[in-house]
Amino acid sequence: MTPEPAPSLGQPANELATIADAFSRTAERYDAFADDHPHLRRMRGKVYAHLERVAPPGSRILELNAGTGTDAVYLASHGFRVHATDIAPGMLGRLRDKVVRLGLEDRLTVQQCSFLELDRVDGGPYDVVFSDLGGLNCTPNLRPVVASVRGLLRPGGTVVWVLMPRICLWELAFAFVGRFRFAFRRLSRPGTRAHLEGRSFDVFYFGPGEVVADFGPDFELLSIEGLSVITPTAESKNLARRHRRLYRALAWLDDRLATRAPMSGWGDFFIISVRYLRSAESSSPAAPQP
Repeated sequence: MTPEPAPSLGQPANELATIADAFSRTAERYDAFADDHPHLRRMRGKVYAHLERVAPPGSRILELNAGTGTDAVYLASHGFRVHATDIAPGMLGRLRDKVVRLGLEDRLTVQQCSFLELDRVDGGPYDVVFSDLGGLNCTPNLRPVVASVRGLLRPGGTVVWVLMPRICLWELAFAFVGRFRFAFRRLSRPGTRAHLEGRSFDVFYFGPGEVVADFGPDFELLSIEGLSVITPTAESKNLARRHRRLYRALAWLDDRLATRAPMSGWGDFFIISVRYLRSAESSSPAAPQP
């Protein structure tokens, strides 16, 4: 049974139940879509490289919106210890199968939990809180998530989130072929309606400045990096497979633009990493005064 998240965090329980059902229904197709997908593989590789630059080897990682566990399995297989959470039981069923099949029980644990119920998370504190490929774009307000993250991170811990921004050049280009609604959907406020497996739910987009403001003064910005700034969106398989020379050229240019403002906040996604500044001393109770 899918747990019902607290409505007070800005998302109705029935909306998140719809999201959980939609992603559970698509779990098998989600894994199959990643097969023979060199572009998606490159995107994930850039996310892993970013995370490995800011997270020490062997870090304990809390993953939000882990899905079928592609990222969790990779990270657990490369020396990290991962606690993977997601709201969709169908996704987590596939993840648990992978844990057993690959013998990762000692490095990868699984819990059904919404990112809006992080007070239920087992096993903290963590060195890293990680979320990949837009799972957090299902809420209109990241501040409640940030507030919960504070209680889960060690002092000096890191957050690495991959979010969908408002500016996606690849999608905007569809305006030239008359697909205006698709081209400008990310610019609509407060968000747009997504459809998956016969279910509908809202998706929201964030600018890097908004996200930095949501983290507030307790966090130090480490890096912002555009992901697929001029290469296709993650849905596109065919360009990388059928037009390899063109794709390599776009990827080469993409790598050089990804960390340069304003392109660092554009793309199909952007990666943001921040460090929690709270020290161990400031988190301890104050000493009594003589």
